[in-house]
Amino acid sequence: MDSYDHKFTLINSISSQTEEMQLAAVKSDPANICYTKNPSERVQLAAVRRNQYCIYSIDFPTEKVQLVLVKRDPHLIRAIVEPSERVQLAAVKRDGTTIQHIVDPSEKVQIAAVKQNPTAIQHIKNPCVFVRLIGKYE
Repeated sequence: MDSYDHKFTLINSISSQTEEMQLAAVKSDPANICYTKNPSERVQLAAVRRNQYCIYSIDFPTEKVQLVLVKRDPHLIRAIVEPSERVQLAAVKRDGTTIQHIVDPSEKVQIAAVKQNPTAIQHIKNPCVFVRLIGKYE
């Protein structure tokens, strides 16, 4: 590790972190997101775009960050606490089986999942009537 990178591992010791400091730290190493205090959406995006697994170190990712994440790897929806229906739809439209990581998906999300992949029905605990009907004809 060169001295430039080493400086950014110390970001957690800085009490008044600017967005520029946080961005520099995250660009140096996306894992530095875990040392930032209240990272902005811009900082969150920089980290997730470089390494999607950084999502596990972001307490409250914005919806935009969540969308970027699930478009990149829909199964990482499991790392998001209470994703919005919009985020859920983005994930299941890429891979219907990701519905297995969604607690109580809406009818709209269930239909999108089964439409994308008919086998997704086996991952829905309580399929809605319409999805059950689709399942009968698949």
